Amino acid sequence: MAGSPRTPAGMRGAGQSRPAAPPAPSRRSARGGRRRRGRQSRERSELSSRVLVAIPALAVALFLVIEGGIVFTIGVFVLGAVCMHELYAMYDRAHPVRLAGFVALGGLLLAALYGDQFQVLLAAVAALPLLFGLTLLQQHPSVGGLALTLLGIYWIGFALAHAVLLRGLPHGEGIVLDVLVGVFLGDTAAYFGGRMFGRRPLAPSISPSKTVEGLVIGMVFAIIGVWIAGRYQEWLPGTHALVLGLGVALFAPMGDLFESFVKREADTKDSGGLFGAHGGALDRLDGVLFAAVVGYYIWAAYV
Repeated sequence: MAGSPRTPAGMRGAGQSRPAAPPAPSRRSARGGRRRRGRQSRERSELSSRVLVAIPALAVALFLVIEGGIVFTIGVFVLGAVCMHELYAMYDRAHPVRLAGFVALGGLLLAALYGDQFQVLLAAVAALPLLFGLTLLQQHPSVGGLALTLLGIYWIGFALAHAVLLRGLPHGEGIVLDVLVGVFLGDTAAYFGGRMFGRRPLAPSISPSKTVEGLVIGMVFAIIGVWIAGRYQEWLPGTHALVLGLGVALFAPMGDLFESFVKREADTKDSGGLFGAHGGALDRLDGVLFAAVVGYYIWAAYV
């Protein structure tokens, strides 16, 4: 009797279909998965490193603010001198007059500690003839070097003098801490909010990574952070805390953009290496330099 041809063991006849194998993942999807995992790993690593940097920095900031007086002023001078050094190093080709910048910074801070706004103004006015005299002693005196030195004095020196003035106001210790909370919480929220939800560039010619969504998220968190901090300060009304938070939320990102503009013109990514992968002192304090000024005038209006 004729039958179907025999087939080797384990093989199917011609009429039997082989079960379909599961489709192999495409190279594109595999690469996409690897990129996502790599990005998530980098974000976790970056968050961990930010926390590791932030903890000792917050401890030092708390100590200085709580101590106040000359201790706070000396600590602010050290930070300000580092910021000035980073600025002048970025534009070393302009031959800034570093000594004049450091002397002016010290004069502004001492005027703020032992005087008021009038004495700070006097110190700022006196800085110009001092700077001119020291410029003439330079090996390469130039208007560019003079202008760059003045930028450091008025950008960094004036701002930190206002921080000392703010610390000297009634309840200044708490307000300085509120400003710092608003700046750093807003900056962190803007960074991670922009990474997760950012679509529209904020200022692509200055800082391509900043987005409108990150800015809004950062501002919201800055206002909420200052308001929550104020809930633990019985002397700070909720409306005052909201106004202070709004001021910080508006001006801290402006300080960040300002520093980004300065770095872009200098064609450098970070202002320095004091905080390792997170850049220099200017990179960490750019928002504070603007927020301290607005914080002083807001709180001075209330007290």
